[in-house]
Amino acid sequence: MSQLASGRAVVAAWILTLLAGLWLGSLVGALAEGVRAADLSMLPLWTTLAGVVLSLVLTFAWARNLGGAGAAGSPAGDGPGLGRRRFLIGAGAAVGGLAGTLASTLARNTGWFTRTGAIFAGQAPKKADTPRAEWEGSRIRSYRRLGRTGVEVSDISLGSSRLGTHGGEAVARLAVERGVTYIDTAPDYVDAGSELVIGEALKGQRDKVFLATKFCRPDGHLAKGSSVADYVAAVEDSLGRLQTDHVDLVHIHACDDVERLMDPAAHEAFDRLKAQGKVRFLGVSTHTPNLVEVANTAIDSDRFDVMMLAYHHGSWPRLQEVIDRAAAKDVGIVAMKTLKGARHQQLLESRAEADSYTQAAFKWVLSNPGVSCLVISMNEPVQVDEFLHASGRPFEPADVAVLQKYDALVAGVHCFQHCGQCLDTCPENLRIDDVLRYRMYFEDYGDEKEAMRLYAKLPVQADVCTGCSAPCAGACPHGIAIPERTQEAHGLLTLG
Repeated sequence: MSQLASGRAVVAAWILTLLAGLWLGSLVGALAEGVRAADLSMLPLWTTLAGVVLSLVLTFAWARNLGGAGAAGSPAGDGPGLGRRRFLIGAGAAVGGLAGTLASTLARNTGWFTRTGAIFAGQAPKKADTPRAEWEGSRIRSYRRLGRTGVEVSDISLGSSRLGTHGGEAVARLAVERGVTYIDTAPDYVDAGSELVIGEALKGQRDKVFLATKFCRPDGHLAKGSSVADYVAAVEDSLGRLQTDHVDLVHIHACDDVERLMDPAAHEAFDRLKAQGKVRFLGVSTHTPNLVEVANTAIDSDRFDVMMLAYHHGSWPRLQEVIDRAAAKDVGIVAMKTLKGARHQQLLESRAEADSYTQAAFKWVLSNPGVSCLVISMNEPVQVDEFLHASGRPFEPADVAVLQKYDALVAGVHCFQHCGQCLDTCPENLRIDDVLRYRMYFEDYGDEKEAMRLYAKLPVQADVCTGCSAPCAGACPHGIAIPERTQEAHGLLTLG
């Protein structure tokens, strides 16, 4: 082998193993993401070491074979030259593997893989790629009364559905430092990891926040027929994870029917817990096609102090009526799902438009005086800067233009209202709205594991759409091609 060829072999070895190391480090880090939140503190160190060892072993073996192959047919007298070539190629491979693995670990820790992976996979991260200078250090600028609780809460508040990952505690602490006073969590967020992280973050400052959790377990909300003891135990388990003697608010979680809303066992459990000082107020969260019925029943019962409703621009036509009725009874309204699919960074053409979308969406929600606050998941410090920048700011004509453009771009794809008008058309009783919502979690929110977990629990899945005569086609008032979208969703949500 000539000196030129040897040099090319070394360069090739370095480049190829750099790429291999990047892939290896990414693979190891991805596998590690399944570790529970309490065990995440050592991830950067051991994922790096594991990737280094794996890449060195594989790249040395590859380099040895390449060196041997390059010398095939050479006379025995070429032995010393072959040894030097193998050394050079092996050294290049080792450097490439090491550099690739270290680079992959750094890239994962800085979020590069998350952002670029989302782009290549057709997902839209919920934060800007490049933070704007004016966002830096953003703080809460406005507080609102949370209905009959009488508590003044930050207009933009901390959601924690994905906060059980490395660095979550720092994000929660930063949000509180910047003036966030309402934190929403649940046992089934990140397999109880969210409550564990928030419990750590609130050490020494529990009295600064209004803390809400849900009547549920890490594997999901409590179903109809659960006993009083089940409800009580669920809250007491949450108190242990949150390291507190009380929560301010407990929701009947993801409530989809009136029977579960008014379950006597849930209400008796709440009364007992309240008498013991373990909870203060009762709420309900809902974002189903039955939202209007559930919300109106909650208002009429006079049992509920707070309602957390899916609310965004272009949402249910009757939702304003619900909010007005709640205000008349002094029931606090917390808005969720405010980014309407969070596809802005994928669909909006300019960086400025994409960055402005979150601000416009939040300001639209908060322009309604009947809304006490909105909850948005924050997983990185840059999101605290970006999201809090909208606090206390007026909704303006420029915001209207951005929202209108976004609506036009997601037409026929996003389930705008989850109105349920398509449900009666399905002969298999498939919850089409849930299938489309879990697809949104997978594709747009980046919550692949949670989307797949929720989809797996559906009693009927979208594989029933295969071979169906599709009476649901044309049932969506917004033109969603339901059979195609549900069948594609089944493929996405059952991978592996």
